Amino acid sequence: MRKSFLGFLAMVFILAFAIPGFAEECTNRGILDPMYCDNDKDLVADNALPGECKDPSTLVFTYTPVEDPAVYQDLFADFQAHIKKITGKDVIYYTVHSNSAQVEAMRSGRLHIAGYSTGPTGFAVNLAGYVPIAVKGDEKEFQGYNLIVIVKKDSPIQTMADLKGKKVAHTSPSSNSGNLAPRALFPAQGIVPDEDYTVVYSGKHDQSVLGVVHGDYDAAPVASDVYDRMVRAGRVDEGAVRIIYTSPRFPTSSFGYSSQLCPELVEKIKEAFFSYRYTEEMKKAFDGADRFFPITYQKDWAVIRDIAEATGASYNEEGLKAMIAKEKADAEKKDKKQ
Repeated sequence: MRKSFLGFLAMVFILAFAIPGFAEECTNRGILDPMYCDNDKDLVADNALPGECKDPSTLVFTYTPVEDPAVYQDLFADFQAHIKKITGKDVIYYTVHSNSAQVEAMRSGRLHIAGYSTGPTGFAVNLAGYVPIAVKGDEKEFQGYNLIVIVKKDSPIQTMADLKGKKVAHTSPSSNSGNLAPRALFPAQGIVPDEDYTVVYSGKHDQSVLGVVHGDYDAAPVASDVYDRMVRAGRVDEGAVRIIYTSPRFPTSSFGYSSQLCPELVEKIKEAFFSYRYTEEMKKAFDGADRFFPITYQKDWAVIRDIAEATGASYNEEGLKAMIAKEKADAEKKDKKQ
């Protein structure tokens, strides 16, 4: 009888460490996808358990989709080399053409390290097990940006109230500064998107800016850091537009990793982020930022989550499907125009 009982205990012990999920019960998920757990209640997915985690031979990295992905592929080449040095693994750049595709890439396990735009960060956290750990910054603070509303220099539009009846370019449904923040903040300025003016989705901040310059749109809410980079790069003349509104400051694109990676690899990735110092080309491209500044999703993304809640945006499966459908519809409209 004693041998039988000891055998039973041994079996329980083996199962506890051999069967995924047996050793550590998920007591909290919050609003994360059922694939993930948040036992420590920090709003991001817990690290995958040993035996379930992934340790890929090649790490895949990407940055938020922009007008010309090749520019950022080259810009981050030195950082990728640094990751390789710290982790001992090859690192390749994966080009994505939409926010939803970037979320899906990490969710499916094809993307391991990434920089997500401010708005889509919430989708990546809840649906793809993404763990944001940094934003661009310097020794003292992280780099932020403002939502600005631009109009053509000679436009008769002088105030936000003048947007009534106009055609205004938002970027994409999931974008914070390009769509969610305007819907949350503009009513206090006496203007309601989709009611007081017609919303047209451009797809990207770059395209919104150029669309205003070329007269395709009457105005556009865009991220100030994207606009500033376009001016510095000579892609748009600073005197070609006027700014009629500036919002409070938001955090810029987040950087982080997939929670499904093995803990030892995660620690090396963190080391790679926080030991790295930007090249001169990166400093120039990123408004003088010289490093990755540590942040937490729970604290530093609180204002973004508040905006999402105020606008009824859902960082869940249904919200992602809506984003995909909208991006597809916008792409089809552009194809028809071209």
